[in-house]
Amino acid sequence: MTCSKTNYESESLSLRENLEGDLKIKSEIGVILPTYCEAANIKKLINKIENLNMRISILVIDDSSPDGTANVVRELQAKYKNVLLLVRPKKSGLGTAITDGFKIFLSLANPPEYIVTMDADFSHNPEEVPCLTALGKKCDLAIGSRYTTGGKTKDWGIMRPVVSKMANFMAALVIGAKISDYTNGMRCYSANLVRNIVNYLHSQTYEIQIETIRQAYLRGFNIREVPITFVNRKKGKSKLTSNEIRGFVSHLLKSLWLNGRVD
Repeated sequence: MTCSKTNYESESLSLRENLEGDLKIKSEIGVILPTYCEAANIKKLINKIENLNMRISILVIDDSSPDGTANVVRELQAKYKNVLLLVRPKKSGLGTAITDGFKIFLSLANPPEYIVTMDADFSHNPEEVPCLTALGKKCDLAIGSRYTTGGKTKDWGIMRPVVSKMANFMAALVIGAKISDYTNGMRCYSANLVRNIVNYLHSQTYEIQIETIRQAYLRGFNIREVPITFVNRKKGKSKLTSNEIRGFVSHLLKSLWLNGRVD
């Protein structure tokens, strides 16, 4: 399966102008870590990913965090040559961060074969990356699922499971893919899938999670799930706002209106 005429190459040029690190890096797996005020977490997280001893490159996309997250990453770049950093001028949303990360990895001289997305706050356990990528090599999109057999959540309050399951129920009704967790962001994408969908991604915030599934499902890509444990963030404040929840619902309604069209 191949994509139509692409435009991500030209769009990625401006992104790469501000990219810090070795653009000739070679890796099998590229990890995207969107950050905003994650100085308390990012060093420990990157160290744990590095300790996996996999052929990994790490791309941190930071939205000019006022807590100095980018400077922590720059210090780590002196130790790890496989860490890339893009500092964006303002807080621009999770959806655009992931899409920018896709474009950057695809535009490298040696793009990775697989691209992993995960949270930078330890909600996702980096030690589960090997199992995630092992499944990712057998399909087009592997989703770390909280709701498949063996998956679970920890340290959630009373309302969050209700909101999460309601969002997943709505997404399942609209999209119809045979999966249990549409909204978790720990995933492994094949580069081939990303090439086919990147020009059709328009999400600003958290709706990127269902938009990528929708685009993959409508094109007939193979989507599978692997159980993970999702833990409420250890340090810092949650970044999910009421505006982002409204954006998520709005995207579902738009998807329903499109009724099977990919754009």
